[in-house]
Amino acid sequence: MIRKLVGVAALASVAALAVGAGPSGATGATGATGAPPGCPITLPQDGDQVTLDPATFTNVINNPWWPMAVGSKWVARETDNKGDVQKNVVIVKARTKDVIGITAAVVHDTVSEHGAVVEDTFDWYAQDSCGNIWYLGENTKELENGHVTSTAGSWEAGVDGAQPGVIVPADPQVGATYRQEYLAGEAEDAATTLSLDEQIQVPYGHFEGTMLTKEFTAVEPNVNEYKFYVQGVGPALALTISGGSDREELVSFEPGSP
Repeated sequence: MIRKLVGVAALASVAALAVGAGPSGATGATGATGAPPGCPITLPQDGDQVTLDPATFTNVINNPWWPMAVGSKWVARETDNKGDVQKNVVIVKARTKDVIGITAAVVHDTVSEHGAVVEDTFDWYAQDSCGNIWYLGENTKELENGHVTSTAGSWEAGVDGAQPGVIVPADPQVGATYRQEYLAGEAEDAATTLSLDEQIQVPYGHFEGTMLTKEFTAVEPNVNEYKFYVQGVGPALALTISGGSDREELVSFEPGSP
């Protein structure tokens, strides 16, 4: 998968967000219906440089497409075309991490196969005063027989040229494309919003009015993934449509304490 099936609850600030786009500018929207007046109408693209004001961010995240409170827990099942099954457990931790001066929520994501952990990741998220959820980095490890075999894909905004991205906009608009993360050659994920009115069936339940995004990355140009978000829950289904045929589906969800 391009990214893990996971996600991060009252806005703490209504101050303006300062975003400086690179020469290419940015496309997308945080429209009037889903974001406070005066919020930016652009989303980051590719390797564009952005400057974020820590005073306009909070680690308490309540975007309805990806709400998370401390203690929230998602359990998902991923099956590949060979029939191999992995278990993905995601938990929002109580601690935080400082990234480029922003206090970020810490989310722990573990992937196991036959009871053994094969991937162990800490992701860092924060929400701006407009309601956009920003991805600020990750510390990821691949393991074999309990030993770390790779840390590829790890990055932190502000380190070695890495730039933060938006995971979920405040007001998703069909057709909008935006960068989710950027470290040249390591982490270059992006997404396009395709629909806001899909329905899905996963072990956790049947849902209508879900958001569908297409996720892709320049690091693996043949890989494309569809991801479905349920309001009040977060990502619930991910389908690799090119470069594989994996299916990751939400099995259970336990909301944390606001």
